[in-house]
Amino acid sequence: MARGEDLQINTAKRAYRKAKEEGNRQEEARWANVIGDILKNRGEYVEALKWFRIDYDVSNKYLPEKQLLPTCQSLGEVYLRLEHYKDALIYQKKHLELAKDANDLVEQQRASTQLGRTYHEMFLKSDDDHYSIQNAKKYFKSAMKLARTLKENPPNNKSSFLKEYIDAHNNIGMLEVDLDNLDEALKFLTKGLEICDEEEVAEDDDGRSRLHHNLGNVYMELRRWDKAREHIEKDIMICKRIGHRQGEAKGYINLGELHYRVQRYDEAILCYQKAFDLAKSMEDEDALAAQIDQNIKTVEEAINVMNELKKEEQNLKKLQRNMVTAKETPRERKFLLLQNSSLDRLIEKSAMIFAWLKHREFAKRKKRIASELCDKEKLSDAFLVVGESYQKLRDFSKAIKWYTKSWEGYKAIKNLEGQALAKINIGDVLDCNGDWTGALEAFKEGYRIAAEAKLPSIQLSALENMHYSHMIRFDNVEEARRLQLEIDKLKQSKVEELEKKHIATDCCSETDTEGDDHFSDDMPNTYLEASCRSSSIRSAPLAASGESNDDLPLISLIRSRKRSPKSKTAHTVNKNISMELDETFPKGLSKPTSNQQTIVGRKRVRLVLSDDEGDMPDDARRVHKCSVDVAASDEFTRKSSSTSSDNKLQDISPVAFRSPSRSCNLVNIEESTCSYKSPRSVSNGKVIRSLSDAEVVIGSSYADSTLKCEINASENLLHRHNSPHLKLHATDNEVDGCIAFKIDDNIINVSVGSFGDKISIESLRVELACLYYLQLPVEKSSKGLLPIIQNLECGGRPLESFENFDSLRNHLRKVPVDVLINGWVQKHLMKLYIDSCKELHETPSMKLLRKLYVSETEDEVNVSECGLLDISVIPLLNALHTHTGVAMLDLSHNSLGNETMEKLQQFFSSSSQKYGDLTLDLHCNRFGPTALFQICECPVLFTRLEVLNISGNRLTDACGSYLSTIIEKCRALYSLNVERCSITSRTVQKVADALDNNSVLSQLFIGHNNPVSGNAISYLLGKLAILKRFSELSLNGLKLNKTVVDGLCHLAKTLCLSRLMLEGTGIGTDGALGLTRSLFSSTEEPLKLDLSFCGVTSTYVSELNTNVMFISGILELNLQGNPIMQEGGNALASLLMNPQCCLKVLNLNKCQLGMAGILQIVHALAENESLEELNLAHNADMDKQLGMIHGKPTNMTSESLQPNHTVSDGEHDTNCDKLEVADSEDDETRGEPSASGINDCCASSCQRNETLECKPIQELSVAIGMANRLQSLDLSDNGLSVQASEALYNAWSSGSRAGSSWRHIEDRIVHFSVEGNKCCRLKPCCRKD
Repeated sequence: MARGEDLQINTAKRAYRKAKEEGNRQEEARWANVIGDILKNRGEYVEALKWFRIDYDVSNKYLPEKQLLPTCQSLGEVYLRLEHYKDALIYQKKHLELAKDANDLVEQQRASTQLGRTYHEMFLKSDDDHYSIQNAKKYFKSAMKLARTLKENPPNNKSSFLKEYIDAHNNIGMLEVDLDNLDEALKFLTKGLEICDEEEVAEDDDGRSRLHHNLGNVYMELRRWDKAREHIEKDIMICKRIGHRQGEAKGYINLGELHYRVQRYDEAILCYQKAFDLAKSMEDEDALAAQIDQNIKTVEEAINVMNELKKEEQNLKKLQRNMVTAKETPRERKFLLLQNSSLDRLIEKSAMIFAWLKHREFAKRKKRIASELCDKEKLSDAFLVVGESYQKLRDFSKAIKWYTKSWEGYKAIKNLEGQALAKINIGDVLDCNGDWTGALEAFKEGYRIAAEAKLPSIQLSALENMHYSHMIRFDNVEEARRLQLEIDKLKQSKVEELEKKHIATDCCSETDTEGDDHFSDDMPNTYLEASCRSSSIRSAPLAASGESNDDLPLISLIRSRKRSPKSKTAHTVNKNISMELDETFPKGLSKPTSNQQTIVGRKRVRLVLSDDEGDMPDDARRVHKCSVDVAASDEFTRKSSSTSSDNKLQDISPVAFRSPSRSCNLVNIEESTCSYKSPRSVSNGKVIRSLSDAEVVIGSSYADSTLKCEINASENLLHRHNSPHLKLHATDNEVDGCIAFKIDDNIINVSVGSFGDKISIESLRVELACLYYLQLPVEKSSKGLLPIIQNLECGGRPLESFENFDSLRNHLRKVPVDVLINGWVQKHLMKLYIDSCKELHETPSMKLLRKLYVSETEDEVNVSECGLLDISVIPLLNALHTHTGVAMLDLSHNSLGNETMEKLQQFFSSSSQKYGDLTLDLHCNRFGPTALFQICECPVLFTRLEVLNISGNRLTDACGSYLSTIIEKCRALYSLNVERCSITSRTVQKVADALDNNSVLSQLFIGHNNPVSGNAISYLLGKLAILKRFSELSLNGLKLNKTVVDGLCHLAKTLCLSRLMLEGTGIGTDGALGLTRSLFSSTEEPLKLDLSFCGVTSTYVSELNTNVMFISGILELNLQGNPIMQEGGNALASLLMNPQCCLKVLNLNKCQLGMAGILQIVHALAENESLEELNLAHNADMDKQLGMIHGKPTNMTSESLQPNHTVSDGEHDTNCDKLEVADSEDDETRGEPSASGINDCCASSCQRNETLECKPIQELSVAIGMANRLQSLDLSDNGLSVQASEALYNAWSSGSRAGSSWRHIEDRIVHFSVEGNKCCRLKPCCRKD
């Protein structure tokens, strides 16, 4: 217990006793409530309940009825946290009634929110509580309506009720997630964020944190990894800045889950370790710490499975080599069967760790093997597994195609079991895709077939899915109840059958000759439980021989049913971390003894943690201890440490059991919407979804943060500084999976697993140079000479790219890759850094080494995004002390604090370099206001400092005097950036006061600070007008009134501005026109103008066309987020075709141009000689306009980021980094895919669609091919399909850009660029003009 809390509670108790002695009933009740609230916030709910009861009794007896409002609210909240739902509802309903009687809308809103949460949790804890979900919806919607009313008409000036309105969106979003309506959830949560932006809610608001947290979860479910990472990291950073350690810990847990899903196990463990450290630093969070520790163990077990998968891949490759010699011999079938068994094991293991891209690869190989075996049943089984892969990858159209093929195959051989399974899976996909009626019909057909074949386990699965549809999708309560009775009846019959067989087994155990080898329906659950506990996340291995596992059971191919909204949770607040342990598990590739196997239930398990945030009492922290209830079912029970539940599908037992009670913040785990419950392994915290749809991306772009297109901020959050990209020296059990690189006489072994498919040869050269230097003996490394690697050769053949790397891996393991050196380069600072690391016994950061190696000059030190901490940066600072001098120091995007700034001050003060320009880039770290004090105390910086970028640090108004001192004393300072520093009008005025006509300040960036008044900005503009050299100003994100706009116009006439950034200032069309006229009234200087999200219309663009000075004077123009529409597109096209146009960069994202507008603008570029960058994202919806060929573009889950050296052939489905082209087996008559890849597909699709669908793409392709000057083109979020994007890229990579073109196609991202100007290479805040 903290000393401050002790003092607080003792003071409150003294006040309570005094009020009681005096007979002051109102004060007595108030202080009892205060004491209860303190105890509640500390997690002592039982003790808090005692004091709230005292408050209630006193208020009820002696005070007016209205005084019961806060008491009822507090009691309802504590009972909710204790999971006493009936008691909670009593007081919450009384709270609502009292509020209605008093006509108090504020209390009505709070009571409705609390009631919604209680019913929500009751729904999550129940089997089929339709009443609770209806009430949860009713009260949440009522709370939102009331919050909107209060926001529009606040009862007083003390509160705007904006926070309650935002939280209402968050609550409904959470509810939609639990109902599996991810699109609806996304809509509500995104709307919440939009309201935050519109109302200028502070960047570090806890409401934003909750929204970012839940959006991260939704995007994870949608497999949109980058968006998920973006929101999770924002959540973490907000919690970090506001000092909310519990929220920060839960954010790191969420980030750990994200890394786990994309198979970055090392990063996942680092995230969990960070969360663990935060949890241990908090009082009463031992349970959370234990849960995080369990997650770490789960990841470690997943690593073991991945290692097993890699070994099995080696076994499969050996079998494939043996197959070459066995062709057309009697041994051919044997080796085919052995390959089939190996693929079964690989499919099983890839499903266990949710590596669905690998799963798809193995499933398609299994299909080819089945075709060669001429086994129609095996072929149908393979179709079913391929369908599952696509379903998990959310490519629903292809999943339907393969499931339908499977159903047709089973029907042809009259296999009723297979037909039933295929129908149920088809229904599941239709449900995921929103076709609820079609899904229900498919489930009914599956049930009919299963009943005809007398397969009770499959009947049960079909019934559960039908129950789910009627209860959740159609609100048909009566039909859901009827189906529930059928489910219970079927379960009971199965239990009785099991009990009879169990008794027979006990009496005649000697007759069970193969019990150890088979998991069948006849095996008792107790035996299965024991078997599972021994295997943890691994399922029983298959027999080594293909013969012994020739015919797998069809039931092993059934996938878990649709994720149910029913989750078990102890409490839910605004920030809900919902984790899902998948209802699915690998196809239980077990050895059958019976045809009647059971099906996994459709209910997903979700663990929900409160975020314990909020200002209102019902939003207060919710940390409590409760037991973990695990419902039993037909499946064997996993111990909670398991990462997965091997769905060894067994018969059903309706008898529930409870696991021993444990203290935890999360609670209970439950399964299906119906009463069928299937125990899942649980991690007791905000956990990784060890059994969820958490697919693992093998070798994804996500796995290589230094080489992928979008910058990864996760490692900054993890404070990583010692993780090399490539592994040096493989361990003994990895030798077979290593590639040897020979540099001089040195051999460097690099694990094959370290190569992401997106790694470029250039990056590999840098990596090898660093690894080579690190392993040199001291006498050779003392000079600091590093090799300049010219080329890599294998067997005399140069390795120019990794596109065909897979085909060379076997050869590369046998023959070392020769590394040809073209000279040596001295890296003095790099050597000093490594020496300093050795002295301090620190591991050198590979990220930092790579940055130092690629640096062209050692006077400029760029160590941005190296995951540096105050501790890990010390070796670099020590090296700088010895270094000759520094002209630029970039420490941005790390996690450095005031301690580092103190060391920097010492470094500059003690440096012999007393003059010379200095650029100091410190943006996006953890510096506080006193960091600027160190600059004020360093006289050397007064003469040297020219550029200071301290943006993205929480400086607050406490930095005001320091900033003014820096401006006054640093007479060489010409650029100052304090954006996003949480400063207000007070600091802006101090900055303005410090300016005088002797100042050389040329650039000032003060945007995205809040609140900054119009008077403060006007005063600043007046002071800027007297400066002689001022030319660049950023007011991004500041709302500008007419007075300020007039001041800007005056400034524009007075000074020669070269850059003006007004994003989100809302100046409108008239303000923009007036300002533009002012800018060109006295000068013809080329101008960079940012008017994004300013409410500018097409009128502005039309006006630009009428003035030659405008056309020839604007160098860069950003109109993003303005309703330019197609009319504005016409004017822009005309402007671009004007020979006097000198635009180099044009941003038209989110301008509502439509496809016609996009075509018109790109066509105009054929006559334009200046434009180099064009952004046209989010302007059209080609989904609706085209419906391109192979399904929705939202299924574009793979990424391509590579030079266009060649167009590779074959399937591109082994890595999510590669573009997913048309399925090579979509049409049986096509055979192997053509070398042209997308072109053939597009051509054939055009024939099928009579060129109507392809016409806009063909026109756009022609226009892109003619825009020869363009170096960067963004067509993201226009609904382009994979095939359309590929066709456009083929046009882009032709002509003058051939050989140097790049692409980044991932999810809805479509970026084209050239090698020297790669897209997404920099964060927006790091771009330097």
